[in-house]
Amino acid sequence: MTPLPVVSLTDCADPNALARQSARIATLFGATPTVVPLSGPDPEGAAALTLLDLLRSTDLIGGPTQPLLVLVNIAPRDGHWPNGVPFCYFRHGEHLVVSTVNPRVLAPLASYLGLAEVQVTDVREVLEAAAAGWADLTPAQVEEVVRTQFRSLWYVPLLARWLTDGRPVPAQPMAVHPPAAQHVRVAVVDNFGNCKLDRPAVDLPGYDSARSLAVHNRREGRRVRVRCYDRLPDVPLGEPGITVGSSGIGFAELVVRGGSAAELFGLRQGDQVLHLTS
Repeated sequence: MTPLPVVSLTDCADPNALARQSARIATLFGATPTVVPLSGPDPEGAAALTLLDLLRSTDLIGGPTQPLLVLVNIAPRDGHWPNGVPFCYFRHGEHLVVSTVNPRVLAPLASYLGLAEVQVTDVREVLEAAAAGWADLTPAQVEEVVRTQFRSLWYVPLLARWLTDGRPVPAQPMAVHPPAAQHVRVAVVDNFGNCKLDRPAVDLPGYDSARSLAVHNRREGRRVRVRCYDRLPDVPLGEPGITVGSSGIGFAELVVRGGSAAELFGLRQGDQVLHLTS
């Protein structure tokens, strides 16, 4: 088997968990994966933007691409599932994504990449089908994987391998819908302190390079006016601004040129900064 590039986004991010996942994925796919830990205050928002950016980064190539496998393990924070949320899969071009069924993570793909549905799997159904058809698994081993609390270690890499091998994995389609939230949040704070927002700049109410928007300053507990600019180089040195950033499809960024917007405004991942109807 030709080694398949694997990128894993996960909130199981302690060193022990990362080591086990890396070893299992490498064993199954023949190459050491890139495991990206998402353990901040809002891993769902960070995963949503990171997954969108990851798939977008495979565009504008100018020729054939190498198939990529992306694993996403970010469980919804709702607690409604008896042994964890189900896992689903979908394809983006030649690339395969296996993910937890997390509407907040998947919704931006509906809006900006045209994702209409995913295929939802049941752990027991898939493992029993595999054991009966193509995998050397005993009933006791099937039960062990079904009951485990670390399904992103034991189940997801197997599911991904079977899908890349073209196995007839049973699944049911589920529609994916665009995000309904009206608040604009900080999705990612980059290493410069720029706050990457979770909406395109053109979707912000009143966004225009000649205007300003009311942004929540968490440090001061009030809203302050911040000027809009086309690009980061247009922002005066040392001043804050809202620009079209590098993420998503023209997603907005709250920046301070030569400084840290996160520090100036007291913002972190998941914080609300704007309201779409304001």
